[in-house]
Amino acid sequence: MVSDGDGGQPFRCLTAAVNSLHHKCYELSDLVARRVEWRRRGQRVVFTNGCFDLLHPGHVTYLHQARALGDILIVALNSDRSIRELKGPARPILTAAERCQVMAALAAVDAVTVFDAPTPLPVIEQLVPDVLVKGGDWPIEQIVGREIVEAHGGAVYSLPFVPGVSTTDLIDRILSRQGVLARPRP
Repeated sequence: MVSDGDGGQPFRCLTAAVNSLHHKCYELSDLVARRVEWRRRGQRVVFTNGCFDLLHPGHVTYLHQARALGDILIVALNSDRSIRELKGPARPILTAAERCQVMAALAAVDAVTVFDAPTPLPVIEQLVPDVLVKGGDWPIEQIVGREIVEAHGGAVYSLPFVPGVSTTDLIDRILSRQGVLARPRP
């Protein structure tokens, strides 16, 4: 049972559990230092990126598949500003801090960072992951950072896309159930 925040033990336990998730959320400079450590230990680092605005079964499947390709899974989240540029002014639904907290709660994910560039290229250049993955809607030749990873002996994968589940589909489903017409898609 969670108390109403009056300082009771259950509330403190919940707060500690939520705060412990943040140990997976890194500034890029700190993540680069961790990457050096993982490389020294011979751990295979997998990298992916995206908006991950509203976590859904497609995301979960994809992240588990990505994690199976190595020892450490790093997820780089688009910043709120970059999502607005990609998806429009009504997005993101969850802030970067909220998305980081949700992503960090997943057992498959070892580290999370947020990037504000138009693409994750600067992050990939600094981390040089062993494996780079994107969803099946990305052909391998269009995956940003592919050349860097392959030049360092790494692998690049376009994982199968889970049809029928996307954040846009989820938003449309919610709106439709509330009697609001879904937005026209481009």
